[in-house]
Amino acid sequence: MLRFSVFRGANLRARNLLSAAGVRTVHGHEIVKQEDMTVPMYWDRKDTPLPDIPYFKELNAEQTALKEKEKSSWTNLTNEEKVALYRVAFHQSYTEMSRKSNEWKTVVGGVFIFIGFTGLIVWWQTANVYPSQPHTFGEEWQRKQIKRMLEMRMNPIEGIASKWDYEKNEWKK
Repeated sequence: MLRFSVFRGANLRARNLLSAAGVRTVHGHEIVKQEDMTVPMYWDRKDTPLPDIPYFKELNAEQTALKEKEKSSWTNLTNEEKVALYRVAFHQSYTEMSRKSNEWKTVVGGVFIFIGFTGLIVWWQTANVYPSQPHTFGEEWQRKQIKRMLEMRMNPIEGIASKWDYEKNEWKK
């Protein structure tokens, strides 16, 4: 049997092999760097349509040439160049952000699958796990129980015995 002594654990801990990052490193997975939330980030959102920074941080040669051409008169730019300049700064237009998606179908489908699977489990438990109803739930047993309660005159002021006429042997009207 392998023994894991305190000294072995302390040694592994000191070499950072017991942590999650250590295990990922040993198995060849890269460690994902956490995003710095203090620097401005690009967002495509309808409530804030002007993000803090442009969509492309590093420009290629064609985009750099377009940016230089942008500094001159905009009448010299073609419509395709204006659209390309817009796409340097923004990933989507406001109209594209407002476009409806079909994601709701996936969500509703997932909910129906979950409800259906849960229904199958409940049905299976009712058929195979739960015991049958006790005999005290039957109509005959309940009639006998009510008759017994009336014979014992249970709750004669406000209860079941107050609603029974003992002289006529029927329920009061």
